[in-house]
Amino acid sequence: MTSVSPAKPADSEPRGSIACVGLGMTLGSHLSPLARSHIQQADVVFAALSDAIVEMWLEHLHPDVRSLQPYYGDGTNKSRAVTYREWVEVMMAEVRAGKRVCAVFYGHPGIFAWSPHEVIRLARAEGFRAHMEPGISAEDCLYADLGIDPGRLGCQHYEASQLLFYETPINPCACLVLWQVGLVGDRSMTRFSTGTEYRQVLVDVLSRDYPLDHEVIIYRGATLPIEQPRIRHVALRDLPATEVSSDETVVLRPAVPLRVNHAVRERLAALDRGIMVPPN
Repeated sequence: MTSVSPAKPADSEPRGSIACVGLGMTLGSHLSPLARSHIQQADVVFAALSDAIVEMWLEHLHPDVRSLQPYYGDGTNKSRAVTYREWVEVMMAEVRAGKRVCAVFYGHPGIFAWSPHEVIRLARAEGFRAHMEPGISAEDCLYADLGIDPGRLGCQHYEASQLLFYETPINPCACLVLWQVGLVGDRSMTRFSTGTEYRQVLVDVLSRDYPLDHEVIIYRGATLPIEQPRIRHVALRDLPATEVSSDETVVLRPAVPLRVNHAVRERLAALDRGIMVPPN
């Protein structure tokens, strides 16, 4: 995605600023005190959140909350790339006007989100203060809800379409987390879902490293305090026929055990004994 070109600052010491903060995944309970402070102290707040209920909750924290959702242009073939550039421009317009801007994103503002990174880059290039405040992400909730410790066997994360568009290596000894499987194979950035045939292509790629009876976990974290995480289990071969929404994540646990590197272990053991062994 092409970067937005910086404009000339209005003066040598621009007063505007922007903070991109994460609201977390579960309404209210994940908001950090620092993120709350950025929201309450802002002149204007922009919101890209998971649903209207969350936006209504945010309006209790600030009198001027402006939703970014209408920029998607529902019912049109508008590219999301265009929408995200518009988000950057509307936020920067307020920064250039000297406002303290806070942009609130669900989850973590820097994960699967182009606009927060771009608006911060652009603001800094024009001499404005810009900051990103992290939030609890879908990844954090996934580890807790599925009982996965990424430090035990390792964990690899890919946007699902990356596996189709590029020669992407997969380590079947580690957990595999695939994001946006509901959109897998979309090259237009105008769709909000793709179908069975596209998921079949993904399964064909995954079957090079996983047996077709390998378990696939389809996960969606809770976004409201009254909700529970949604966790479904299907065989890899059944994934094409299983509806997967754009906000669900697919997880494959390791298919094979870790392979012991005997040569390196022997070298380390020799070092423990005080013996220097040259590398092969």
